[in-house]
Amino acid sequence: MPAGPRKAIYSSERIDGRLWAYLFVRVGTVAELNKEMSASQFGMRARLAFREIRKTPTALRNQILLDAAAELEQPRVQQELLEANEKDLKQADELGISEALKERLTLTTSRIQSMADSLREIAAFPDPVGEVILGRTLPNGVKMVQKRVPLGVVFTVYESRPNVTIDVGALCIKSGNAAILRGGKEAIHSNIALHTILAAAVERHGLSRDCLQFVNETDRQFMFDLLKQSDTIDLVVPRGGAGLIQAVSENTSIPVVKHDKGVCNLFIDSSAPLNRASDIAINAKLQRPSVCNAIENLLIHSDFPHAAALLDRLKSAGAILLGCERTRKLFSEAAPIEDPETEYSTEYLDQRLAVKIVDSVDEAIQFIDQYGSGHSEAIISDSHEAIVQFRDSVDTAAVLVNCSTRFHDGGQMGMGAEVGISTGRMHVRGPMGVRDLTTTTYVLEGEGQVRG
Repeated sequence: MPAGPRKAIYSSERIDGRLWAYLFVRVGTVAELNKEMSASQFGMRARLAFREIRKTPTALRNQILLDAAAELEQPRVQQELLEANEKDLKQADELGISEALKERLTLTTSRIQSMADSLREIAAFPDPVGEVILGRTLPNGVKMVQKRVPLGVVFTVYESRPNVTIDVGALCIKSGNAAILRGGKEAIHSNIALHTILAAAVERHGLSRDCLQFVNETDRQFMFDLLKQSDTIDLVVPRGGAGLIQAVSENTSIPVVKHDKGVCNLFIDSSAPLNRASDIAINAKLQRPSVCNAIENLLIHSDFPHAAALLDRLKSAGAILLGCERTRKLFSEAAPIEDPETEYSTEYLDQRLAVKIVDSVDEAIQFIDQYGSGHSEAIISDSHEAIVQFRDSVDTAAVLVNCSTRFHDGGQMGMGAEVGISTGRMHVRGPMGVRDLTTTTYVLEGEGQVRG
């Protein structure tokens, strides 16, 4: 978008007795803002902005999202986004980024339209803020309610996928939170362009752009500095590979909701119909291999009579099969699994699919416990007993019965865009939507009662 006139967000603010002169920023850019700001300033500005946005009415927050959606649909804006993305794709080639990550990084007019659709969907959702969860009158006559309130300042660290800038930013706005967004250097131009659109919509409606800050500094040390801002940041959400998750978790005392790798498994039971098994396996692996809910391991019951035909269909559809010795006896075109500990626990994010023959539902569950990441586990079976055993035994964020793991997605599950898919156990597990960006508070109202 063309740069507008310089405009002060605020002239100044007093924070803990210190006077911070706020920077002047050019509407539509974040570079000037980032160059001069320390991590502590990011946190303090976000905290002040949170105090502002948490009091806004639902209608205003929804209108911000609708305005940003309309902007994303403008041909001129789409062209500028594609040009920014082209810079990132060119840089990705220079950096030697994998094809899987490049696929996640790529923007198209269709994907931009999907972002606009997502903004409208989020705007249409019921506002969780103010929802009364519990209400009763205590024996002393005091009326007590427990209700949902915004969580606070959410710091999200993510890699490759520019749509996260829109999705997380929009979810935080909808739920009355302030957001600090830090994307990877591989998507820096795309992320800045997308953040500009959403932040400008925030500002047009009279709110500070600090409600939605983007970290332009790509140096990893700056991320570590932000992870130390426990006085102002309330939650950290890392989305990316195992290295990023580990780096974030080990360098912060702020609560972390992990959105870890997806080593997803599909188990073909002995009673599974061939057509159903092949259709689901092909979809779960190949419909979009680079995403976290695509399967990486295929487990086949040794009594399944159509194993060779299933593997042949997968190969014909484009899968690159790796197999244990028993798999290769059934289907010699599969490459050998040489290092099970590594190959069965790898998130390939491409056409590679590791195959293992198992002798029971119990063995499939044990395999998943050993190699899976707790993201998505699926079973194809006509046996109610096998389905119940599998469903009740696997420890995962989502169990899928006779359907593709690709359905483990906030949008597909009717929850709209998501901050990510949590593979941890605390606060939220599975798609983290707008309701999961709230916490609760108690309000007690009396008529002069005192405790005896």
